[in-house]
Amino acid sequence: MTGSVGEFERHRPRLRGLAYRMLGSVADADEVLQDAYLRWHGTDETVIREPLAWLTTVVSRLCIDRLRAVKAERDAYVGPWLPEPWLDDPPPSVTRPDARQDQADDLSVAFLLLLERLSPDERAAFLLRDVFEIGYPEIAVTLNLSEAACRQMVHRARERVRAGKPRVASSDAERQALLARFMEAVTARDEQRVLDLLSPDATLISDGGGKDWAALKPIRGASKIARLFVSVAGKFVDTPSQRILTINGASALVTWVGAETYATTSIDVVDGRIVALYQMMNPDKLVGISATNSSESKNL
Repeated sequence: MTGSVGEFERHRPRLRGLAYRMLGSVADADEVLQDAYLRWHGTDETVIREPLAWLTTVVSRLCIDRLRAVKAERDAYVGPWLPEPWLDDPPPSVTRPDARQDQADDLSVAFLLLLERLSPDERAAFLLRDVFEIGYPEIAVTLNLSEAACRQMVHRARERVRAGKPRVASSDAERQALLARFMEAVTARDEQRVLDLLSPDATLISDGGGKDWAALKPIRGASKIARLFVSVAGKFVDTPSQRILTINGASALVTWVGAETYATTSIDVVDGRIVALYQMMNPDKLVGISATNSSESKNL
């Protein structure tokens, strides 16, 4: 008896969440799930005592292989690399282990960038333990390592991730309010108002992938960032529209030009000011963002 479709679909949201956090790519995560399903379908379900554990191991190993395969590609990436935006699915009908209150923290762009500092094995061990709360015996089986080695790996990964986290976490309500004010200030092309919303040492990271305009290096300093946004706002021929949507578990700004998605902008906030902006402009990574404007769209 091969693995049933129903059993696989029951675990799909959790497996997809793991694959996305491992890879930082919705497209790659979906490809991994397709491969995992084919393996599941070709296996006798009756001999698998714990389907979720089996599938988690398969997905983790596929993601590790995928990360190793794309290393050279990411090293040669044109400009800064940012994870593909994750546009929230409708609320699930049942509670999932990865649908916790702190989902915004472990889906955020900042968090996923911190994970890029880890090796594929470290990334898997850290996510399985600290995000998906899987025991060390199961992690050891997944990585073909001893439990002691996995504990050490998770400890090192925690230290590296914690060292890069923002000093103070902000609420999403605060983030949404700042985004609305930022959008209004840019709309008005009021450089001083934009400047007032930014921390003096703010950083802008843009990902164009060599396929759209984007800075090839991070831009540092509030004055440079404010000047850039105001300048770009004055160069559009067609009037862009913007909405605040939930992306990567938190409020983010989505900009359209006509029917095309132009960019998504996520932010980090500390002490009431924006300390980092992450702008996705690579069209290949924006295909999952709907280009259809609703009546709630706001004109820039």
